Amino acid sequence: MKTISKDSSVKPGRRARTAVVAVAAAVLSAASLLTAAPAMAAAPAAIKLTSASCPTEILQGQSSGCVTELQNLLNAHGAGLTVDGSFGAATLYAVRVYQSSVAIAVDGRVGPGTKVKLYATGGSAPSPITLTSAACPTEILQGNKSGCVTELQQLLRHFGYDVGVDGEFGAGTLAAVKSFQSANGLTADGRVGPGTKAELYNTDESGSTALDLRSAACPTTITEDQSGGCVLTLQALLNGQGQHVAVDGQFGAETFVAVQAFQTAHGLEPDGDVGPATKAALYTNISGGGGNGAPSPINLTSASCPNEIIKGQKSGCVTELQSLLNHHGADLAVDGDFGALTDSAVRDFQAEAGLTVDGRVGPGTKSALYGVVTPPATTPPGGGYARMLEVAEAEVGTVQGSARANSYGSAVGMSKSTNKYAWCATFVSWVAKQTGATTFNDTYVSGWVNKARAGQRHLSVTTDPQPGDIVAYDWNGGSDFTGGEEHIGIVRTVSGGSSFTAVEGNTKDDDGNGPYAVYIRHRTTASFYDVVFIRVR
Repeated sequence: MKTISKDSSVKPGRRARTAVVAVAAAVLSAASLLTAAPAMAAAPAAIKLTSASCPTEILQGQSSGCVTELQNLLNAHGAGLTVDGSFGAATLYAVRVYQSSVAIAVDGRVGPGTKVKLYATGGSAPSPITLTSAACPTEILQGNKSGCVTELQQLLRHFGYDVGVDGEFGAGTLAAVKSFQSANGLTADGRVGPGTKAELYNTDESGSTALDLRSAACPTTITEDQSGGCVLTLQALLNGQGQHVAVDGQFGAETFVAVQAFQTAHGLEPDGDVGPATKAALYTNISGGGGNGAPSPINLTSASCPNEIIKGQKSGCVTELQSLLNHHGADLAVDGDFGALTDSAVRDFQAEAGLTVDGRVGPGTKSALYGVVTPPATTPPGGGYARMLEVAEAEVGTVQGSARANSYGSAVGMSKSTNKYAWCATFVSWVAKQTGATTFNDTYVSGWVNKARAGQRHLSVTTDPQPGDIVAYDWNGGSDFTGGEEHIGIVRTVSGGSSFTAVEGNTKDDDGNGPYAVYIRHRTTASFYDVVFIRVR
């Protein structure tokens, strides 16, 4: 089997998504409660996930010893699942939470990558136990090891403290407890008694996590094939308006039909695209106009927002702030109330962005929040497929992790630094969006190939490549583009025979030198890897 080592200057084209938000968690946990049975059959005997007896991908709906093994492994990481060998809603949620925690694609599908991670990271934390339950002592102290400590550590992490979740109350957990107590006006003795427990659960921002569709955290128009927190909010709003769709963050056919039905019912053009008019209609009759009672979002740089947004404030400016923070990976309910969790999320963002960590959202923090989420200030050139190469070539030299490179994620709803995921397909999506060549976008190379092979979204496969076409590589060979070792770029020149050049993101130069960046690469169809050329028309 050929591996990426044969072209080590390109990272595999895997996707990292933002974590599944609590609105999905609420739906999933409710589903798990509703499906609870009065009698529990014995779970099938566990089967090692990497054995030939387990399918390549373990999915929701399956029941087997492979699922028993999966549930045991997830529980070792603190999931607290009932081990019954049945892959239901609770197991799906636990898989997604685990995938998010180890920075791999959050898709709920237990494929080779997730299996390897589950075994590699071990996991030995006892299942979490609610601190106020009779199963936990009145005071949890240093030296304790139990599910109560697992719960404590997870709560501390939710408040922004960097502690490991292993169920052991060690020095790191003690320091975090004392810091939390001090920050909340409690005696900083490191003893987790009734007062500290109550404060840990006193999350003024508990509830469903969301992104307000009208904020800058979401695209102006949300379309089919997009994914992420904005789609999760859309699906929850559709259900609140009488539709019935899965809240999974994937804008697929089911959501598209639901949007059309909603638009028809409200006298809007049923095009399935969620633009400003559809967003406004979705928020009709919701308390406060912002969903969950939140004030409607206000752009942070407008005259309506103060120069500094700080803890204790409640306004549409805070609604906007929380939506932006969630787009950057926070786990906040969007309620327009700047409480302890919002303060913690602001500080986390400031630290990651290299800003002064003070919890005060001033001009610098506002600029950074918008800097990664929105496209560059220049007006997209348009021009369709004829401008694809021109736009791509202008980006040559853009280095991974730079503000410019990070802005490419705006095309796919991705706010992570390009240092944290493989972004070759994101770059192609950005070029396509800038030119308007196609409305399709995907952070998976396979997504581009599959659409082209199906002749959808103005994409098709061609054997006569021209400058401006897209080129996809399968380093493993086999041309199935499913092994996670793929790459993609924009054709620059075709010299006849098997040689061509391409503009590619997420790669190094031809000699394998330099930082990951946008480069012009010399390629050939006569090599160990497979190549598919995609025409955009």
